[in-house]
Amino acid sequence: MVSATPKAKATANRRARRDNWTGWLMASPWMIGFVLFTLGPIIISVVISFMDWNLLAKPKFVGLYNYKKMLFDDPQVWKSAWLTTYYSIVSVPLLLIFGFLLALMLNRKIRGLSFWRTVYYLPSIISGVAVSLLWEWVFSTDFGILNYLLRFIGISKINWLGSEHWVIPSLVMMSLWTVGSSMVINLAGLQNIPTSLYEAAKVDGASSFKQLLHITVPMMTPIIFLNLITGLIHSFQTFTNAYVMTGGGPNKASMFYMLYLYINAFGSFNMGYASALAWMLFVYILFLTLIVFVSGRYWVHYEGGDGKR
Repeated sequence: MVSATPKAKATANRRARRDNWTGWLMASPWMIGFVLFTLGPIIISVVISFMDWNLLAKPKFVGLYNYKKMLFDDPQVWKSAWLTTYYSIVSVPLLLIFGFLLALMLNRKIRGLSFWRTVYYLPSIISGVAVSLLWEWVFSTDFGILNYLLRFIGISKINWLGSEHWVIPSLVMMSLWTVGSSMVINLAGLQNIPTSLYEAAKVDGASSFKQLLHITVPMMTPIIFLNLITGLIHSFQTFTNAYVMTGGGPNKASMFYMLYLYINAFGSFNMGYASALAWMLFVYILFLTLIVFVSGRYWVHYEGGDGKR
């Protein structure tokens, strides 16, 4: 076999270097954006969490003071953390259940299937202030459509957003507005289950319920696991609904953790303390996510495996 000449090797090396630089050049816009808008702010927030800074005066290093204040001297932190946890415990399972049930319904051959899929999915892509204002009208005590419907069955009007007892259930109910996103993911998972499994179960005389229990649910556990993780992370970042609709009231009954963080950062301009709050939230979400990952070894089943990772 004839070896390449030195000139051919040099040409190949130049071409490889050129291709290498071309690749880096193509990736550079994303890399620059990542450093400027993601990695950079993350590093800066760590530094700021050890500072006393109000955006106007010169930052003053205070060491672990912000973390000490957060953990031991500010009871509202723990109240907001528990409130957000309670909201997640209630809203995430409901989203999982309704998303799964809707996907089961829309996985059947019915007339207008594409229309119904669009109807259920469309609200999940409409979010933000507009949705909050819409639901604020729905929950209105005197003019809301929800109280108007309740009057037909003899239930007196409820102060949904003005009552400490009803404000969280109201926001949980509102969270179901985005059930379409998990429904679409569940629907994709359902359509990926081999039909041969159902055919074999029918031959063995398994009822529809047993097929659901022993085939559909186990095969869907990776999808449920995905929706659980994303839903958990998203629920702990709840902010817009409470900010627009209640402002954290009444009597701080809807003071979610993210809202309290925002008030400290852009209401009191206590950027150091707000950064410490943000890192506590990150650690808390990471801890819960790890718990879910560990638990997944016992209930998540992957095709061709036992689910252990």
